[in-house]
Amino acid sequence: MLIVIDQTPERSCLRAAKIVAALIKKKPWPVLGLATGKSPLGLYRELIRMHREEGLDFSRVTTFNLDEYYGIANDHPHSFFRQIHQEFLDHTNIRKENSHVPNGSAPDFEKTCQEYEKAILDAGGIDLQILGIGRTGHIGFNEPTSSLASRTRLKTLSNETIEDNRNNDIPTVAVTMGIGTILEARQMLMLAFGDAKAEALVKAIEGPITSSVSASALQLHPNVTVLADEAAAANLTHRDYYGRVVEQTAKYSPERLGLI
Repeated sequence: MLIVIDQTPERSCLRAAKIVAALIKKKPWPVLGLATGKSPLGLYRELIRMHREEGLDFSRVTTFNLDEYYGIANDHPHSFFRQIHQEFLDHTNIRKENSHVPNGSAPDFEKTCQEYEKAILDAGGIDLQILGIGRTGHIGFNEPTSSLASRTRLKTLSNETIEDNRNNDIPTVAVTMGIGTILEARQMLMLAFGDAKAEALVKAIEGPITSSVSASALQLHPNVTVLADEAAAANLTHRDYYGRVVEQTAKYSPERLGLI
């Protein structure tokens, strides 16, 4: 796990965008896993700028969103379908048929979950999964006690997650990729910003691997880059060592740091 600490979220998001852009340029048909929420907004804004000003081509990119509230339509003002389109997809040349979000209004949720898993498989799997981290240490909507082998499924939201979304007009359940699904991505990029994420980040990176903190399962993955600002990284015990690793990575694998 590569831990990169920048002074500001803006710097981390610029770094993240360069990492994503490098994949898009390198692979003929790249598959991205997308997250919603505040953490990746700066990343998406920079990718949009690259598309508009530098000609970054998304026409061969396929995307899969991590999750969606269950029981709401795509055009609901709080749906992740609407959010990801407004914040990213509608501002690039990603083909509509290549962008996927779990169906939050499907009457048969078990069927829609199985179909989502199959669609990821049919696309060749996810090359790079973008992640945020919740206050309880969750990724996607894999709340505490989620199985580390879980697949895409319906999940009940915790009180903390509902409070963090600051809206009473959302369902209390969601369709989410499972931990097992997420871990099959070939590369992970997790963003963590602000002091509200500091405790969760420590548990995810330096704590035990446990279903109580679903992000801790990333310790099992061979290719994870965590991009954090100073506030989110404030409580990490091994900060000096992480810095030394980054220095060596800059020499031998600069592309992992968004340096080329």
